Amino acid sequence: AQATVTTVTIDHVVIRASRSFDAVRTALEAALPPIDHRYASLVASGQADAARALLERGAPLSIFGSRDHGALLRIAGLERKAIQYDIGNPLTATRMTRHALSAALYAPIRVLLREDADGHAVFEYDSPATTFGQFGDPEVERVARDLDAQLRSALQAAAG
Repeated sequence: AQATVTTVTIDHVVIRASRSFDAVRTALEAALPPIDHRYASLVASGQADAARALLERGAPLSIFGSRDHGALLRIAGLERKAIQYDIGNPLTATRMTRHALSAALYAPIRVLLREDADGHAVFEYDSPATTFGQFGDPEVERVARDLDAQLRSALQAAAG
């Protein structure tokens, strides 16, 4: 086995909200619906057109899943509010991975919502434009820039 290492520069985005963690979490989860996982069953059963139609009727961005990192910190005796979300769209992902399959490493996008020391919510994520830009494919970069704008807009709206 042979390994290669490439250094990549990534823009890390921080969006500070003027509202509480709970208010921002509620706004985000109201704005971005959970992904309809039926698309995966349709693809697996050879119904790609039906899967595509289902996804096309869905939201531009959805929540694939979430993990409560704040609860996990209880193991260390800490009490924090922090939720990690996987946010994206399978159709957007395929628009990139058809050109650079390695882009699948970063789709969906991980977004952290955490409570700051002052009680306000903070979003953090790595910019899709720079994350996917490492693959050097113009089509992937174009889609990633659009995704970057969509994600930032959705998070800023939830942040208030």
